[in-house]
Amino acid sequence: MAYDVARIRSWFPALEHGWALFDGPGGTQTPRRVGEAVASTLTGPLSNRGGLGESAQRADDAVAAYRAAIADLTGADPRGVVHGRSATQLAYDVSRTLARTWGPGDEVVVTRLDHDANVRPWVQAAERAGAKVRWASFDAATGELPVESVASVLGERTRLVAVTAASNLIGTMPDVPAIAAAAHAAGALVAVDAVHLAAHALPDLDALGADLLLCSPYKFLGPHCGVLVADPTWLESVDSDKLLPATEVVPERFEYGTLPYELLAGVTAAVEVLASLYDGVADGRAGEPAPATRRERLAASYAALHDHESRLLARLEAGLGELPGVRVHSRAARRTPTLLATFAGHDAAAVSSVLAEDRVLAPSGNFYALEASRHLGLGDAGGLRVGLAPYTDDQDVERLLAGLRRAVGAAAA
Repeated sequence: MAYDVARIRSWFPALEHGWALFDGPGGTQTPRRVGEAVASTLTGPLSNRGGLGESAQRADDAVAAYRAAIADLTGADPRGVVHGRSATQLAYDVSRTLARTWGPGDEVVVTRLDHDANVRPWVQAAERAGAKVRWASFDAATGELPVESVASVLGERTRLVAVTAASNLIGTMPDVPAIAAAAHAAGALVAVDAVHLAAHALPDLDALGADLLLCSPYKFLGPHCGVLVADPTWLESVDSDKLLPATEVVPERFEYGTLPYELLAGVTAAVEVLASLYDGVADGRAGEPAPATRRERLAASYAALHDHESRLLARLEAGLGELPGVRVHSRAARRTPTLLATFAGHDAAAVSSVLAEDRVLAPSGNFYALEASRHLGLGDAGGLRVGLAPYTDDQDVERLLAGLRRAVGAAAA
């Protein structure tokens, strides 16, 4: 499938600064189109929804377009799309709300593979309610989170299972549908962290078996905010705090205060950019019917992105294999193009600093996947994380490998 990376790179003003950027798992660069959508919404006629005139209508339109875009991205109902400041904030909000129904004897399951934003909110809410926390561990040697690891800690009092759809630290993509099926059979809700997944694979709320799904638009070319997606019928069954004059209608009753219409417009633009990654014309398919819906365009674009990133990942892994003393901790059979590496005799933070001297950005740390880093035996220090993004090209990969050879003292290939 056609993937014209030069065309795509031209959309990102940040790339004009000359850095090779491998920090996408922490937040991608922003396309010009997204910035323009934010600016034009913020500086055009704009006022709160529900009023008269063009300014209020523009706010209404921004909200409706945002919910439709996220629904297309996640395979959900627009009425189940909730905006939040961040995925972390949304996880805390919903965990505190759900925990009102928990008590002694109830159980909550979390995994050691997850980002702490899909661990600590549930752990803390369970502790306050007097519920028990049960942990599912992944295989440190393979990076896999077996379904049985989660299923073995389920019980008749399990109220919720929190699991990542893709590890932001080592890229592992667990079999979430099977995990969700086991959780549902035990009568538990399933909270899926799709923050890292959405940057590389098209999420699907129902296919994943998620009762609630969290993601962060700034991880997939958008502005800094968070999204919670759920079945609107389920949202209607959840009793949340709200101001007395605020609406009872979902999803609005979960959104506190005036929405940032400009950011919502930026999210909509980001989804449109994602849907434009695949260029069927460049693929010589101009005579074929174009995808009929935005969801279909997104599916075609994510498939093309997967092919592009898989090819670059193979080159990157081959290059890392030629370096002395490099250990790659990302080994799962299904994973995103995200690698965590450590270096014999070299501190990962020091390696990152050497790369930065060459204008190559690959940060080090645990990246809030604290339990995963510790379970891998890396403590709180973690390792060097290398993440591919839609704008990564072959030259970026070669610059990274050249910088790593210099950092670890290897002879040039």
